[in-house]
Amino acid sequence: MNAQVHARAPAGARRLERLRVEDLSALMAIEVQAYEFPWTRGNFIDSLSAGHAAWWLHQGDGTMLGYFLAMSGVEEMHLLNLTVAPMHQGCGHAVWMLDRLCDIARGEAALQLWLEVRPSNERARRLYERYGFAEVGLRRGYYPAARGQREDALVMSLAL
Repeated sequence: MNAQVHARAPAGARRLERLRVEDLSALMAIEVQAYEFPWTRGNFIDSLSAGHAAWWLHQGDGTMLGYFLAMSGVEEMHLLNLTVAPMHQGCGHAVWMLDRLCDIARGEAALQLWLEVRPSNERARRLYERYGFAEVGLRRGYYPAARGQREDALVMSLAL
């Protein structure tokens, strides 16, 4: 499925705001709920300092529902983190944010969108596959895992 013809999730009152350091407390509350091995506050600060695309989602009342960060490259964009608050998952927010990310990437002349996902994160993997991403590679030992182990990452790509 090509993202250009992907049916958009109902928008409702969804709004994106640029992520700022001041937003990190609310973001970190979601990050630690959503992941066994969350990004650190420092990871987010580094991404913001590097100028990566960083946005958070709300429905008008200012309550953070999710966020995404992506790094621009030459004719490509790399999704670094896309997270929906656990209590708001299953409502179409991830698809809506992917739609916005694709719009942003195209606006920066990207032809390809890349990401890594844990094989064990079946829900995210299925979402990306339904969206049109294809598995194109594997990064061995990419993610930290339980008991000091490492988990591979599936590399996925979407033509824009």
